[in-house]
Order: sequence, then C-alpha cells, then structure tokens
Amino acid sequence: MIDVRQPQELPAGGAPVDSTRPPDALAEPPFAQPSRRGGAKEASLQTGAPFHLEATVRVLQRRPTNLVDVWEDGRYLRVLTTPDGPVLVEVVNQGTVARPQVRCRVLSGGESRHRRAAAVRMVRTVLGLDVDPKPLQRLLEGERRLEAVALPLRGMRPPRFPGLFETFANVIPFQQLSLDAGVAVVRRLVARFGGTVVHQGRERHAFPAAAAIAGARLGALRACGLSARKAEALRGAAVAVEAGDVTEAKLVQLSSGEALRLLADLPGIGPWSAAVILLRGLRRLDVFPQGDVGVIRGLTGLMHVQPGAPLDRVIHRFGDRRGYLYFCSLGGALLAKGLIHPTATARPRPTARARTPPRLGHARLQM
Repeated sequence: MIDVRQPQELPAGGAPVDSTRPPDALAEPPFAQPSRRGGAKEASLQTGAPFHLEATVRVLQRRPTNLVDVWEDGRYLRVLTTPDGPVLVEVVNQGTVARPQVRCRVLSGGESRHRRAAAVRMVRTVLGLDVDPKPLQRLLEGERRLEAVALPLRGMRPPRFPGLFETFANVIPFQQLSLDAGVAVVRRLVARFGGTVVHQGRERHAFPAAAAIAGARLGALRACGLSARKAEALRGAAVAVEAGDVTEAKLVQLSSGEALRLLADLPGIGPWSAAVILLRGLRRLDVFPQGDVGVIRGLTGLMHVQPGAPLDRVIHRFGDRRGYLYFCSLGGALLAKGLIHPTATARPRPTARARTPPRLGHARLQM
C-alpha cells in the first residue's frame, strides 16, 4: 500500500473545517497495483487517531435504508459522481479505532487515474479524514453529562455530503418531518432520478444530479412524497445550483452568519434549513441548528435533564465546534438502536448483529 498524505486542517470557526479544494499533494493519489480481488485498486488513507468509521458513516446515512451511503459487512460503500463519471468505492478500517488503517478500494469506474484521484479526495472530504479529532474529543469528555456517548462514539468524525445540491436534497424533504419519513422520501428520489452502477450483479445507487431534478416535473417530485411547496423548493434549489447562482465556492468565502442569511433568502429555505445545510454540507461546526427540536430532545435525553431545560451552557461551551453536538445527538440515537458498535467493542469488520449498547435514556431524534 502507498499512503495518501494528509493535508493540514483549516480553522473551525467561521470557515469549513476542511477544504473542498484539495492541495496539490492529493491531485493524483498513488494506488497500489490491482489486487487479486476482482482487479480493484487500493489506496491507504492516512488519518489521525481515533477514528470510528462505522459511527461516522452511520451519522452520515442516518438510517440503514439509505440507498447511497451504505454500511455493509463492516465497510462503507458509495457511488461517487466525479467530473469524469461515477466511481464505486469501498472504504474499510483494517486497524482499530485507536490505530486506524483506512483503505479505499475502487470497485468500479476507476479506469482513469484522474477519476480515482477525484474519488479519493471526495472520500476524504465526506468522512472528515482531515479533521483533527482531538479537540472534539476533549470537548465531549469535558462535559460530564455527555459521558453516555463520549466513549462509545470516540473517534466519530463530523461527516458531510459531497456536493451542495445533495445537501439541499437531504435537508428540504426533512422539514417538519420525522427522520424516518424524510429518509423514505429521499430514498424514492434516489430510486427515481439517480443513476446506478452494477457491481457483482448488484445495483449501487448514485445520488441524483442537480440537472435531473431541475428538469423534473413537479408531479414527478410530488410522487416521491414531497409536498407541493417542498417540490418547488427542491426544484428551485436544483435550478440555482445548476445555473451557478448558488455555489459552494461562494459560500466558502462568506462567514457563517453571512452564509446563513444568503441561504435563508432562497425560496423554501428558512433558518433551520440554512443551518443544517452549512453543518452537513460544508461542515461549518460553528453552526448549531437551534430550532431542531429532535436534536434538543436527543441531547436532553443523553444528559438526563428535564425536557425543556435550557442547554445554552453546554452549546456555548463547545464554542466554534458546537455543531458537533448535532452529530452526538444523532449518534446517541443510533447507539440506542444498536446501529453503532460502541468504541469499546467496535471492530473493523463486524460479522454478528450489533450488541445492545448501554441505556441512553429515552432520546429519540426526529432530525
């Protein structure tokens, strides 16, 4: 294996934690020669310890029914849409949470060196491999009332979606809906408008391109479970992204406050949606979605405080990394469902059903 060098992390406050524009060192990441397992090419991805791959993927996908971000047999599978075409990748941690050895295999679509390089850059971005985990862990362990997740989720990175339109499409359907209902809507959008890659006789789904939704009829979008207002908002976002009116490059140049105001001016995007777009789409950890009832309910349950009790002190103490609390709330709910192996028992390639995690109160996450 040949290691892909790790770029330097950017400051967290007022800017994304990672850069979406990779340094020259990652322009063409070196791959090992094709392995004997189907001729796939592999690369070793350096990242700091600890790193909990399963927890990171689970909070990215939110539910196992996610067609795009797949956690299967201890590995992360994803069809990434690069400028040169789709690439199916597999990511595994062959080490441990404390000593990660992350490997990326290109299973399909990796004929071009440039396409493979683009896929690896996207993997690093999505999984937060260049995010320094130590400040996040110190904050989490420093809050005694969050000890229920501090160790089990140790090494969980704050993931992000690989593109701006995918972020819009993973926020708008969830407005005033339960998490399960929102995931079901997105699943139908992916099945109807996204492409597929066939590998070893199985279809793997790519997320729909902005152009596909921009050109869709409102009736077709509503058939996926969107209300008329949400269908218009999603198609409007697709048109804006496709036309270049709203781009990640523009948002990166703005402070979080400015970006929140710009996004909230878009049709169908309010303060909550704008905050989640920045958090899950640009990894702006200085943003916390204050109006997210589900996240607050989840944190309240984890901390065993009375419902409605103010959490301002905890949120304030996390400072410009307070958005990480959003992922902790979601991660706690997934731990309670047995969808994440706690760090103390986590294994790179689990083959048995998830063990029952410690009781985490009655936290239920709606979003």
